[in-house]
Amino acid sequence: MVEVVGRYVIDYYRWVKGIFSLLYGILYWIILGPFKGKVVGRVSVFSQMVFMGVRSIVIVFFVDIFTGIVLAMQTAYQLEKMGAVIYVASIVAVSACRELAPVLTALVVAGRVGSSIAAELGTMKVTEQIEALETMAINPVRFLAVPRFSALFFMLPALTILGNLSAILGGYIVGTNNLGISPDLYMQTTFKYLKLKDVYTGLFKSFIFAMIIALVGCYEGLNAKGGAEGVGRVTTRSVVISFILIILADCIITAFFYFSKV
Repeated sequence: MVEVVGRYVIDYYRWVKGIFSLLYGILYWIILGPFKGKVVGRVSVFSQMVFMGVRSIVIVFFVDIFTGIVLAMQTAYQLEKMGAVIYVASIVAVSACRELAPVLTALVVAGRVGSSIAAELGTMKVTEQIEALETMAINPVRFLAVPRFSALFFMLPALTILGNLSAILGGYIVGTNNLGISPDLYMQTTFKYLKLKDVYTGLFKSFIFAMIIALVGCYEGLNAKGGAEGVGRVTTRSVVISFILIILADCIITAFFYFSKV
């Protein structure tokens, strides 16, 4: 029993150490890379931005708009009893911008993009393509991890903004068509109670979530072993770990902003 616990503790320590080592390597090449010779190609970063951001627009839009619709209907059910249906607008907007849109968007991207990163890099690892890069004096972190990290770091907040607007649109559809709220009054109530803090809190979360997804996906992929079975294993691990860390980080950040009154 002690041996099993000790092995898990050691494995956990090695995993955390590896994640921070990878983060250091990525930040090193992002900051000092331009002074160390050829910069990572813009085309590589741009193609990753298209894959991670542009091709995720549809799924993010539908997930968040339906969430906004459901949230509006559920809150209206309770607010109707108190004669305060108009506040559906503010509840949907604040909840979406602070919590739902950042978290749901991050989970969607973790499932779609994080798994893809782990599978792609894992395949390169087990087929010895990464060793071939090292043989040609090409740093795998610089060539493979930096473009993916950089692209996701900027595209996830953009998708989060889309998620905010989509959720508000979902609430607007329910509020104006089913609850009898006039469009002008709905929008006025939305922006009357929606503060700038609500928006930047969600955006701050999205930057942290992007780092989590990229780091976990790259680390698991770069450390894959065991052939095709190993690739499947690291792909699953990357998604599960990303989900857990996203929820944990969301809890910590929410508590920080709540108790610090920033």
